[in-house]
Amino acid sequence: MAVNLPETPSGAPSVSASNAHGVSGGRAEARRRARGSRGRKAGRPGRQPRPWWIELPVMAAVGLVVALLIKTCLFQVFTIPSGSMENTLRIGDRVGVNKLAPLTGWEPEPGQPVVFKDPGGWLPPQPADPNPFTNAVSSALSFVGLVPPKDDNYLVKRVIATGGQTVQCEGTTLTVDGRKVDEPYLHPGDDSCAGLDFGPVKVPSGYVWVEGDHRSDSSDSRYHQHGQGGGAVPVDNVVGPVSAVVWPLNHFDWFGWTGR
Repeated sequence: MAVNLPETPSGAPSVSASNAHGVSGGRAEARRRARGSRGRKAGRPGRQPRPWWIELPVMAAVGLVVALLIKTCLFQVFTIPSGSMENTLRIGDRVGVNKLAPLTGWEPEPGQPVVFKDPGGWLPPQPADPNPFTNAVSSALSFVGLVPPKDDNYLVKRVIATGGQTVQCEGTTLTVDGRKVDEPYLHPGDDSCAGLDFGPVKVPSGYVWVEGDHRSDSSDSRYHQHGQGGGAVPVDNVVGPVSAVVWPLNHFDWFGWTGR
């Protein structure tokens, strides 16, 4: 059945006013709803930041854990207290010792500077800090590796011979297993023996013979031959090889992963 639409004066079919308002109004309402939906999404509250008094202790705790892991497994800093290793290492230098090397199968070899724990009687007793507060703080910082070990009963020397080798010094010549040792690292003016002849000494298995580069100013294996190991140091006492001078910056030096 045909439906006749009313015609406009021009003859074109007309759309009722109610239909026209409904179409335009529907589109406008849809747009308003879409804008409202986006606004609600944008205004939705996200994760609130934690207060600084919570963030700060958390960050400090994470930093201490990282420092402790580095000190335990990677590198530890030690301070050079004497001139026995001059001019390679100077008084006040801070050196980084590679503690990972022994965990990966490294063993001391002749020519390497190493840090080791006092095997007994090499160092005088260390004075205690009379201030309980600073003593506690320094102990805590030392424990996590932010400062050098508090007890400071560690020494640094150069490995001259290892277990099973025979070391001897006579006149100005140092020999290991009968072969002369070339020592370009010696302090200027020093020779290999520095007026102290000794040996031949066979280094026990599991020990190392160590001497300072400043041969005339170093109380090393030569002066402790009456002790356990005949002056040699147990390998178990060796912390690791000196890999670098890290402070002061004007004396920065890199000796390699294993101190070579």
